[in-house]
Amino acid sequence: MKVLVMSNTAGQGHNATGKAICNMLVSMGAAAEMIDSYEYINTALGEAVNLIYLMSTGLTPHFYGSAYRMAELQEKQPDFSPTYIVNKILSVRIYDFITDYNPDVIVCTHVFSAIIANLLKKEGKTNATVISIITDFTIHPFWQEVDCGDWFVTPSFLIDYAARVRGMDASKFMHTGIPIHPKFSKKIDKKEARRILGMDENKNTVLLMSGSMGYGNIGKHLKKIDRLDIDLQIIVVCGSNKRSYRKIKRMELSKPVYLHGYANNVEVMMDAADCIITKPGGLTSSEAMAKELPMIIVNPIPGQEDRNTEFFLNNGLALKVSDTFGIDEALFYIFETPNRIERMRENIRLMGKPNATYDLCKFIMDLEETKDETKEEPQKEIEAAETEE
Repeated sequence: MKVLVMSNTAGQGHNATGKAICNMLVSMGAAAEMIDSYEYINTALGEAVNLIYLMSTGLTPHFYGSAYRMAELQEKQPDFSPTYIVNKILSVRIYDFITDYNPDVIVCTHVFSAIIANLLKKEGKTNATVISIITDFTIHPFWQEVDCGDWFVTPSFLIDYAARVRGMDASKFMHTGIPIHPKFSKKIDKKEARRILGMDENKNTVLLMSGSMGYGNIGKHLKKIDRLDIDLQIIVVCGSNKRSYRKIKRMELSKPVYLHGYANNVEVMMDAADCIITKPGGLTSSEAMAKELPMIIVNPIPGQEDRNTEFFLNNGLALKVSDTFGIDEALFYIFETPNRIERMRENIRLMGKPNATYDLCKFIMDLEETKDETKEEPQKEIEAAETEE
């Protein structure tokens, strides 16, 4: 079994999903390779696409959100949209790689990669099974351009209706969840996790994350948390935001704060925490739900993260901070209404997919067995006929 995972660097979530799939497949005995489809075509192109994404979502988020909303309002994407045309041109370069690698399965963790694989499939340039992963709790408008995929991995059956409205074939949907690193599927006792992190075992604990790219004014949130009349300790993860890291390090705070830049043990931090304050990215949210961790949503990027937020709020999975409902008030709800928060945890247990990566990879490996069985059937019929003669 040979699998090609195609991703695009736009933030870090898509690549993290791809790596989790690759590693799991290799552990199951498959040959798996991952490429950034745009970077493979041209390194400068890959860097430019990532930079444009970061600038549009970080510096001009309202413009990005307006463009997203305009695309949403179109009932049907144009047959030859700019995205379609660009990816059709780029698919020519990817075709050579796919021909050489000759994968049995192509897994796409970004819609742009899925459009490229879709074009190659439509033109008969690959016979590989194409599996596309929808990494948000909504249907991005560009997914309408992927009409020849074999399977779509979604975080929940509840987005099937939106897919059908957009003309997608929901019978191709697998609700195995957004693939996450397997370490998030294992849980450590809360007190043990706090011991590992060198924290007070018995103190209420909040995890404040700004995401891998460091979006959001977490210093402002931290000041409000510090003024809260509840005894708690705070884990802060700044990601790549070095400015926030330095600013927080200089802050005089009354509550214990455990400050980190990049962190490779977020799964332990989640086990130690009573709740997480974070942006509603698809991957981080899936990791938090795998840990059954109540979420407080801050700073959603206009567009798909707004839609993620609606999904979480409508399903009782999270609270959301606003101008009139501050982070301090949200934490008051968390720690002063334990029965309500337990109901939130029950909802999270219903929606969470801690084994998403294993379930998807098992499905992929089973495809090879199904193919072998299909090949064996005609041979058995031939042998049976020869025996009768």
